Amino acid sequence: MTDLGDFGEFNADSGDDPSPSSSSDGDSSASDGFERTAVEPDGTDVGIGALCVSQGLRIAEDEDDTALRAYVTRGNRSSIRLGSYLLAPYPTEGAAGGPNGHSHGETLFCRITALEYAQQYHADDATEIHARRAMRSDGIEEADYKFVASLEPIAVLYEDSGEPRSPNSAGPRSADSAESELKRRMPDRVPKPQTVIRTADDTEAIKTGLKIPEDGVFLGHLSVGGEKVRTAASPPTIDYRLKDDYDSGDPLVFRHTLIAGGTGSGKTHAAKNVLRQFLADDRTYPMADGREVNPAVVQFDPQDEYAQMHDDNPDLDDEFARRLEREGVAHGGVSETTTFVPKVGSATYSAGHHRAQQVEFTIPFSMVHDNPWLVAGSGLNDNQYGALVSVLLPRFRDDYGPGATYDEFTTFLDDPALREELDESGRVHEATFDAVRRRVLGFGHVFDQDARPITDLIHEFVRPGGLSVVPTYHINDTRATEAVVLALSSLLIDEKLSNDPTYDRIKETPLVLGMDEAHNFLTDADSVQAGKVIKKFTEAAKQGRKERLGLFLITQDPQDIDDAVFKQINTTVVLNLGDEDAIKSVNIPSNLESKVPYMEKGQMVVYSPDNSEPVELIGLSKCLTRHGRD
Repeated sequence: MTDLGDFGEFNADSGDDPSPSSSSDGDSSASDGFERTAVEPDGTDVGIGALCVSQGLRIAEDEDDTALRAYVTRGNRSSIRLGSYLLAPYPTEGAAGGPNGHSHGETLFCRITALEYAQQYHADDATEIHARRAMRSDGIEEADYKFVASLEPIAVLYEDSGEPRSPNSAGPRSADSAESELKRRMPDRVPKPQTVIRTADDTEAIKTGLKIPEDGVFLGHLSVGGEKVRTAASPPTIDYRLKDDYDSGDPLVFRHTLIAGGTGSGKTHAAKNVLRQFLADDRTYPMADGREVNPAVVQFDPQDEYAQMHDDNPDLDDEFARRLEREGVAHGGVSETTTFVPKVGSATYSAGHHRAQQVEFTIPFSMVHDNPWLVAGSGLNDNQYGALVSVLLPRFRDDYGPGATYDEFTTFLDDPALREELDESGRVHEATFDAVRRRVLGFGHVFDQDARPITDLIHEFVRPGGLSVVPTYHINDTRATEAVVLALSSLLIDEKLSNDPTYDRIKETPLVLGMDEAHNFLTDADSVQAGKVIKKFTEAAKQGRKERLGLFLITQDPQDIDDAVFKQINTTVVLNLGDEDAIKSVNIPSNLESKVPYMEKGQMVVYSPDNSEPVELIGLSKCLTRHGRD
């Protein structure tokens, strides 16, 4: 019996004779079977598929008019993911030249934006028989369907000079091409139909295509769909870094960074790892006088977690450390870590979870003369604030001197004769006087406590290469916490922006000002105090590049940070966020925005327009310093 069933032994020449037939020339071998035709093409498959024109093949200035689709072969379909990076080479023979006459080795770098199955042949499979057949089978026959990927062109890669080298090649360059450089430009050529597309697996091609700097501050490894992008190089991962020199603009640390993530997303872990890079021994920035100076980091710490950066991470083993060293990632505890503990009333600070040095300090009331809103609270209106700033504080300074204390100020306001005098003169109405007095009371446990004033500790507080952590977890009074954080940050910002600073140490040191739970201090609330704070931080953000001042903000509620500050942020790092308003507020591209609620701990999206294309990263699995309580 053959595959032809009952007709397998039929012979036309012998009637019903079931004996084998013979050919007319006597060669019986011709009837032994059918000649099989090969359905697989000769050779070895290269790439994952080819560009197709069934629905157009078009590159346009308007991305909505761009049509770039590729057919993916059966064996490659299971490995393809949304967001994967691909390469489509342009033919070199007779190709139109690119900028400055470049025409060789050009390749289109693109990203998968959609994946779909389509019917290979017209048929209606929404039927009972199709459904039941699928329910009884072990799988589908891939040959019955087309698998098509929609592509977004990102850049054209080309060699600047020297011997052409295709970005598809992962091998080393020849000596003749050592001077050539792979560059990118906007997509301006349409690739040919049936162009073979390949997975991008060359580090240089991917970094060039995404405009990722070769050197800088390490953030994590490039990923797609929660999996690290792998290349043929060693190491196989692609490190993502932020520009950190003046060769191609200002270092991005001084153009400000925001890390946003919900509880349990790993934002403190990520923040520590980034801060550790700023504190690397070899990281310096040029100052106006020509000196190269290590930056100082001042970190406000509401959960008492950052002082642990003084200590090594016991879970960071030798093998992991060697990997970090090969990739140029700074790690290990920062010995120059000091905890500056604010003395507030009877609150006590416990530090059994770290070994950093502790220095207790207090806020002198004299700082209020430069920042009156520190005692304004959120209850003063413009008229009352004006009375405090223009009348009461200047009068107090004249009567008691610039170094007078908070207790002396409350005594000053308790004088009924002063109240009557100002009312009769028309300078401050008695109701306004009473309102101001009520609002400024209640700060007795904040100012002028039994500790050294922070103004006497500036050289220790701002140290090149040093980390100063200001914990506020032990302070139970929210109003007191705000006063401490805003007093210190205002001191640093004012000195940085001043043309005649009181403390040259602050002015002459590159400074990273870190603020965890930044939404509590930079909110867009409608109050005099909030308005003054936002104005100060906005000005600091605008002038940061010139003055070597970088804001490093960490929050789980980015939607609560005032827009004036948000607009100055150049680098946004987004970890898992579950709140829709929070996700919308960070202003990342929609294709990455949709991934945020599903990201696992340590996964992040980086949106830094002056550094690279928007990308997805995976941070380090281990903290570079100690992290977490035992």
